[in-house]
Amino acid sequence: MKKILLSLVALVCAVVMVKAEVTFAYEAGAELHSTYIWRGTYIGGLSLQPSVSVGYEGEHTMFDFNVWGNVGASNWFFDKSTKLVPEIDITATFTVHHLNVGFIHYYYCDGSNFFSWQEINKVYQEDNSSSTEVFVGFNFKEFNDKAGAYINWYTTVAGRDGRQLDDGTVKRAYSSYLELGYEIEFERIGMSFDANIAFSPWASEDIYGNEKFAVQCLSLRVEKEWAWDACSLTLFAQGMMNPSAMNKNNVFIKKGGDKTEQTLNGTIGLGIWF
Repeated sequence: MKKILLSLVALVCAVVMVKAEVTFAYEAGAELHSTYIWRGTYIGGLSLQPSVSVGYEGEHTMFDFNVWGNVGASNWFFDKSTKLVPEIDITATFTVHHLNVGFIHYYYCDGSNFFSWQEINKVYQEDNSSSTEVFVGFNFKEFNDKAGAYINWYTTVAGRDGRQLDDGTVKRAYSSYLELGYEIEFERIGMSFDANIAFSPWASEDIYGNEKFAVQCLSLRVEKEWAWDACSLTLFAQGMMNPSAMNKNNVFIKKGGDKTEQTLNGTIGLGIWF
């Protein structure tokens, strides 16, 4: 099955490159975050997140292959409980006009298998933290360049993603994440604003921690960019609120302990891109 999918992707890319003039595209850089937050949930403290992308751009199509990493502390206290668990995410995105489709593979360097394709109801590995999700999205911003809405849907299809049923059996939850957002850019001052709301549409015990439909994230990101010929520098701040955590009687800001339980999270940081 995997070979068939890879062959189809290669065939589509080859046809597109023959029929349209394409150019090679790449980007590399890194961001330094005061806090690592993922989809409304606190993941860790101070984090360095490098990223490399290669692909091609055509008149109406684009293919992008990205390798993203995270190296950071599990908390800000740097006590005996602090862990440094690197993460590697691999993303492939194919764009036709304004429609994006692709996959993301998440791997935590904690001794887990890099890939885990077993059916969850046959082999459920408690110590495996890697997972793979597919996504589809549409970006209305492409019609305007300066501002526009976007919608993205992500569903986990492999790796750790279990849901325990009433009879005690564990089956794949197909954990999903629906994101609705709006982004606007102000070129004169080099600033952009990105606001979004996201939902977990059904039970997702392993990934999002909800037992039914839940609003998972309310987010606002503000970014200032300084661009030169060789590189660009960004300064950003992002705030996130997880209303799903409020339903569990968790606090807005938790002092010490497990910050994944807190409702309100935020990060500030710097990025450099070439």
